[in-house]
Amino acid sequence: MKAGAAASDVRVLILAGGMSYEHDVSLKSGRRAADALQRQGMNCEVRDLDGELLPALGEFPPDVVLPLVHGSPGEDGSLQAVLELSDIPIVGTGSIGARRAWNKITAKDLLRSAGIPTPDWTSMPRQAFSDFGARKLLDRIAAKMGLPLVVKPNSGGSGLGVHAVHKEDDFPSAMMGCFSYSDEALIESFVEGRDIAVGVVDLGEGPTALPPVEIAPLHGDYDYAARYNPGATRWTVPADMDAAVAARVAEVAVHVHRTLGLGDMSRVDLIVDDAGAIQVLEANVAPGTTETSLLPMAIEAAGLDFGEVLATMVRRALARS
Repeated sequence: MKAGAAASDVRVLILAGGMSYEHDVSLKSGRRAADALQRQGMNCEVRDLDGELLPALGEFPPDVVLPLVHGSPGEDGSLQAVLELSDIPIVGTGSIGARRAWNKITAKDLLRSAGIPTPDWTSMPRQAFSDFGARKLLDRIAAKMGLPLVVKPNSGGSGLGVHAVHKEDDFPSAMMGCFSYSDEALIESFVEGRDIAVGVVDLGEGPTALPPVEIAPLHGDYDYAARYNPGATRWTVPADMDAAVAARVAEVAVHVHRTLGLGDMSRVDLIVDDAGAIQVLEANVAPGTTETSLLPMAIEAAGLDFGEVLATMVRRALARS
């Protein structure tokens, strides 16, 4: 299919679902993206990722694939690698950038090397807790890094397995909760401040930051329930902040996007403290597109149409092919 083909002649396959804990949310993202692209006149199909993908790609190859599979294998580079091997254009980020962002420890190493501020951290595989003695090891980490801390899976999203540790007695259960989702834990210094998410899109003129979104859960932490249950969180877009701080937030988000080698879109999560200092937490290469997802909110706040943004990315993917 040529880049200049009519919209209705372009077959867009949206891959969603899969086998991760985020299956249902991913399907919601896929359906909303399909609706938006169909309003742009594009021919879209949403497919739940399964073991029949390769035969389906061989029999009815799409012109473009938009991967919206949250979690593994949609964000760890595996799905992107399969599509690259099949010579199918991808909307989003390729396999190399996806692998960088998916592994939070690798990503933090790259960010720190690039001079991008990110909270201090250490990491620990599950096996180390039996090898070195869990209680003594946790005591040593708490003594070295201080409390509070944040424990999160080294890979994954949607707040699954993420726990704040304010007391040493909470540490063991936080680690066990984390290991339910990953065999390696990332342990970060807790940073006090405002939770900000910045979408970054590239519509042909290089990566550009969208208006920042401030996240304020009404009860407790910004966990899975707070992310996807309407009414559980208050979002402010654009976030109410000093113009100079907002400009710096945008600059940092684009720097993260470029440093990790991300593609058409990403979402950068960060903390801004009362003094305007910024600490980057992570980047997401397959941001959700549900009714409570942050990227569509930011696109709308920028005065853009969500469907037209996706359609532009589809056309760009075709042109790259």
